[in-house]
Amino acid sequence: MNRGRFIAFEGGEGAGKSTQARLLADALAARGLAVDLTREPGGTPGAEAIRALLLDPPGEGWGPEAEALLFAAARADHVARRIRPALERGTWVISDRFVDSSRAYQGGAGALGDAAITALHGIGSGGLRPDLVILLEAGEEAAAARLHARDGDASDAIGGRDAAYHQKVAAAFRSLAQADPQGFACIEASGTPEQVHAQVMAALAHLLEQA
Repeated sequence: MNRGRFIAFEGGEGAGKSTQARLLADALAARGLAVDLTREPGGTPGAEAIRALLLDPPGEGWGPEAEALLFAAARADHVARRIRPALERGTWVISDRFVDSSRAYQGGAGALGDAAITALHGIGSGGLRPDLVILLEAGEEAAAARLHARDGDASDAIGGRDAAYHQKVAAAFRSLAQADPQGFACIEASGTPEQVHAQVMAALAHLLEQA
């Protein structure tokens, strides 16, 4: 049995990751491929419990160090109990966020540095990397409109941080993609969901040819 493929969607708030992950999962299933659509933080009961702590934190919330540790713990459980077993069964795993979100948010915008995040990932998840990271980059206006349509005036503890923080996140994602052009596909995501999905499928063509 061939190993499954692992695709992660990354990007800032309102880039359309959840929509595109769902569209890709549907497209792959229509081709007869086994697909597991998941998300981070989350994907297992333990990781979902940590998600609640991260997005609706108790008390004064978490500093970047504690936040990074919580994300790494959630990811370790997700990888061990869901992602690796699915890949070993030959399933394509589509994840709405993975370790590069921690690298951009806590490592970049949170100023912990990339080495700290990748070290945690090595300990907790064996350094697992997606076969391809789809980085969705939407303009601030398009992203804000999507967020308002999705959440109204409500936002979680991370999404609700100020514009300067999210600009640092976007810059960090861009740097990660530039440093690893083989591992990332950067897609301009301000268009319609159908237009963006067509770009996603084109970026995956080389992997689909091998499926």
